[in-house]
Amino acid sequence: MNLRRLWAIVLKEVRQLRRDRITLAMIVMIPVGQLVLFGYAINLNPRGLTAAVADQSGTAGSRAVVMDMVATGVIRPVATADTPEQLMAMLRRGEISVGVSVPADFERRRIDGREAVQVLVDGSDTVVQSAAVQLAQLPIDGVAAPRKAAPIGVVSFYNPERRSPVNIVPGLIGVILTMTMVMFTSVAIVRERERGNMELLITTPVSRTELMVGKVLPYALIGLIQTTVVILLGLWLFQVPIRGSVLDVYLAAILLILANLTLGLMISTKAASQFQAMQMTVFILLPSILLSGFMFPYAGMPRVAQWLAEVLPMTHFLRLIRGVMLRGASLWELWQDVLYLVGFIATMMSLAVARFRKRLD
Repeated sequence: MNLRRLWAIVLKEVRQLRRDRITLAMIVMIPVGQLVLFGYAINLNPRGLTAAVADQSGTAGSRAVVMDMVATGVIRPVATADTPEQLMAMLRRGEISVGVSVPADFERRRIDGREAVQVLVDGSDTVVQSAAVQLAQLPIDGVAAPRKAAPIGVVSFYNPERRSPVNIVPGLIGVILTMTMVMFTSVAIVRERERGNMELLITTPVSRTELMVGKVLPYALIGLIQTTVVILLGLWLFQVPIRGSVLDVYLAAILLILANLTLGLMISTKAASQFQAMQMTVFILLPSILLSGFMFPYAGMPRVAQWLAEVLPMTHFLRLIRGVMLRGASLWELWQDVLYLVGFIATMMSLAVARFRKRLD
């Protein structure tokens, strides 16, 4: 083996890596990103679960119980309600994860040792459900009467059996659609350039917008097929329910499909090669899985990580799909996440068309 020739090849590879900014970014950002995400953003013991309180008693004792719950750090009150029915409506819409219901006869129940407080939990997230159970361990201290512990009941809705597939299968729709849709379209424009078809496309009367939309539509159909496969298998193998409208399930899937496809087109206009496009896809897929609430609870993340999660389409899709499939909510009730995805689609498509125009000029 000639060491001079070997050294020449090594120098050549180093120079090529130095020119490839995407690869250099991958070398540094993947380990840094994973270290930060797993060490800082991921927390299996969530705190600050969004909660609402319906205190129909309004006594010093009931207020003390609620304050004790808040002091644990498990819940963070964001709203108040007048009745348990209003708490249930908030749970269904995904506005809160926990509802605290204090009945009007709280003091009598406390003295008698009966269940004096009910904690209503959104069981569609099993991690949140487990965290909320900690509240049942709190004692209820007497204020005007001798100290006497009374139970705090925890009622789990939407997944009382705590079956993991009920929580995972709807999220898998988002993971699969994010992984495949972004990957498919991220190489779309780059592939045309590498195969020498770009010049042919430029000379045709097809507009830039028509070209972009034409690139997206076939994959949108593939995404709907994938959604159907996951739903049918989830229903057949794991008995995952669809409590809401099937039409709403597919409308939510279409929103995520289009969001990911337009994001992939945006990546495609930026990447210089198919390999670079695949590398850039990793930067989308990894945070989507870790920060969206699919694997780890959203409530357990620090504020900065939550801000980043809000940018990702999958975060909003998970709220939609779990709301519709597990809680029976309608897309109209989850309008904020719908509006975000529609805006994301319009923004990414506009940016992709604008960048593609610059490539043609």
